[in-house]
Amino acid sequence: MKPSVSHLEAIGFALAGFTFWVLTDTTIKLVGPSGLPAYEVVGFLGLFIAAFLLLHASMRGQLRQLWPRNLSRQLVRSGLDLGNNLGVVIALRHLNLTLFYILVFLAPMVTTILSAIFLRERLTWRKSLAILGGFVGVVIAVDPLGTGRHADWPGYAACMLCVACFSVNMVWSRVLTQTETPESLTFFSGLVMAVVGFGLMLGHAAPVGWGLGGLLVSMGLFCALGTMCFFIALRHTSAANVAQYHYTQLVTGALMAYLVWHQKPTLFMLVGGILIAGSGLSIAWAASRERFSGIPLPVVPE
Repeated sequence: MKPSVSHLEAIGFALAGFTFWVLTDTTIKLVGPSGLPAYEVVGFLGLFIAAFLLLHASMRGQLRQLWPRNLSRQLVRSGLDLGNNLGVVIALRHLNLTLFYILVFLAPMVTTILSAIFLRERLTWRKSLAILGGFVGVVIAVDPLGTGRHADWPGYAACMLCVACFSVNMVWSRVLTQTETPESLTFFSGLVMAVVGFGLMLGHAAPVGWGLGGLLVSMGLFCALGTMCFFIALRHTSAANVAQYHYTQLVTGALMAYLVWHQKPTLFMLVGGILIAGSGLSIAWAASRERFSGIPLPVVPE
């Protein structure tokens, strides 16, 4: 029987998913000047994610897949996801979109280090060299000794929060994916974001007009579409194939920064971004090669 989605079409869905996520971040940055509290933005984002997945699961008769099997473990992951998304909202208010993506793409390298420490995954000299190259790329992109550049340290700090939460989350998710479905992980995370965000709004909720409301709806729609495309791609091709196209966000992010804010990447950003993308792709290639060669994956204790 011919598969409903071919390998090439699955790659197309992956590219669409990553592009929709760039549009999500672009919309979050557009919301920034409104002064809407970060927790309120995250609350709306979580609401739309949870609502979309609930609707999708209802239409497919798969509502049971949304509820976690291990509530405490999912709460830990959702807390990390909440911290990551709060960091994203804050960082995008202080950094341009291109530099934001360059910095957050440190996450795959940090994840590799944490996996070697906690999951006992192999850290070969090639991976180590790629990690070093990635960090050098970040230093070049930030250009800390550059003249005429105003450093925005709150933005950098928020990016580091994103990288820390996301990296730990990825390592922890490798434990959870042994028992939990991707839909459950995403739905419960969205639910926690909505509960925390709207819970904090009980103390102080900034008014949302029609224009701002439209941006928030668009933000949730883009994120939901990105999540759906990502899931479709994962169902019809390997995770390694999908991961290779993650770095297209560096290009689409720079394109959106130029089209919306007329911001051009500097030479330092371009060189640093190339180094980071190359390092990340090298790590992904090494990991897929280990799996293909039959090297056993680490057994994660329950």
